[in-house]
Amino acid sequence: MSYAVRPAKITKVLPESIAAEIGFEPGDAIVAINGSRPRDLIDYQFLCADEVLELEVLDAAGKSHQIEIEKDYDEDLGLEFENALFDNLIQCNNRCPFCFIDQQPPGKRQSLYLKDDDYRLSFLYGSYLTLTNLPPKEWERIEQLRLSPLYVSVHATEPEIRVRLLKNPRAGQILQHIKWFQERRLQIHAQVVVCPGINDGVHLERTLLDLAKFHQGDTPAVASVAVVPVGLTRFRPAEDELIPVSQAKAQEVIAQVRSLQDKFRTTFGSTFAWLADEWFLIAQADLPPESHYEDYPQIDNGVGSIRAFLKEFAIASLNLPASVSAPRSITWVVGNAVEHAFQPILQQLNQVVGLRVNMVALCSNYWGQNITVTGLLTGQDLLQGLRGKDLGEKILLPSMMLKQGDTCFLDDMTIAELASKLETPVVAIRGVNELINICTK
Repeated sequence: MSYAVRPAKITKVLPESIAAEIGFEPGDAIVAINGSRPRDLIDYQFLCADEVLELEVLDAAGKSHQIEIEKDYDEDLGLEFENALFDNLIQCNNRCPFCFIDQQPPGKRQSLYLKDDDYRLSFLYGSYLTLTNLPPKEWERIEQLRLSPLYVSVHATEPEIRVRLLKNPRAGQILQHIKWFQERRLQIHAQVVVCPGINDGVHLERTLLDLAKFHQGDTPAVASVAVVPVGLTRFRPAEDELIPVSQAKAQEVIAQVRSLQDKFRTTFGSTFAWLADEWFLIAQADLPPESHYEDYPQIDNGVGSIRAFLKEFAIASLNLPASVSAPRSITWVVGNAVEHAFQPILQQLNQVVGLRVNMVALCSNYWGQNITVTGLLTGQDLLQGLRGKDLGEKILLPSMMLKQGDTCFLDDMTIAELASKLETPVVAIRGVNELINICTK
């Protein structure tokens, strides 16, 4: 595998940082550090962990500069980059029928169809990979740089089942791959996307028991497992043999995994394998208590995110004012999957005198889902669900609906376009404190 390493383009220089003092500006790019060209943010951080740096830099006009820096070995330069990867994205070589990339409509911009299966993004940001596409050089780099934990889509440990799911003969090596992590005292967090009729039932039990064998010692190779229901859209490929998760199936999986959780808590003193919140929403069952989730090892995979949000609100709401300075009406948009769970939040907000918050819980007609988590709502869903309603002064929506670091929804509509069409300001909120501040200040 060859890599075309591009200069690392700088997008932000943190104020009062070393880079700011030297005079770095957005648009400059780092070519090399101490003679080595960084492939990615991992290389950059590793190479910068030195007291003397010799940088080769291109300014925005394309002129080359040589810069020498003396600093503490652990002192950051204060630079942010256009991308975490300065070479090519390592793309997926599987053909999973439930892959969300293949469940998008055609005709969007090309970057939306890139299938990320890159261990570097897994290490940096917690994205999931399958380990089917790594040549020996990359395995060696994982070991050399101690890139742990990584986040791995396991789905099934029986070779024939995993090959069937990933449509890749190399997929059957998953237990050997996990053994490799174990031998080097490196860790993974695993996920199992349950596809009814394929890897559920006895196969799900086998998978969780196999993974539990690697949850041993001070540095268990498998630190945790998330069990997630398959998500299907109306754009998915024909004849993909997938069927949606029904309420009955969700209830069955909850009972099955809870039985195993009891065994894991007895053996390990930890739940080890967690059910994503979606199972309880589909089953129309109560969520587990906050204490169930321990230190939330799989929260970015939707495990305990609702409980964490409710807990955060309970703490922040202690500072809710009794009233607001001027009467106001606000629309708060969420996915209909959390409508019931968020009722206590809505009731508390509306106890503030002069404040009226109207929660609008939407499904996604764009994706063709009757039950929709908030992060999958698109601009078109919001436009269709909100048009013609009394929206008050502004519309609040969780930032998880937007692409990371962008103002676009998953269908490429922007916040500005939505606000213009609804003739109402739209504000993306990041967490409980922003929700409360914008509602009450």
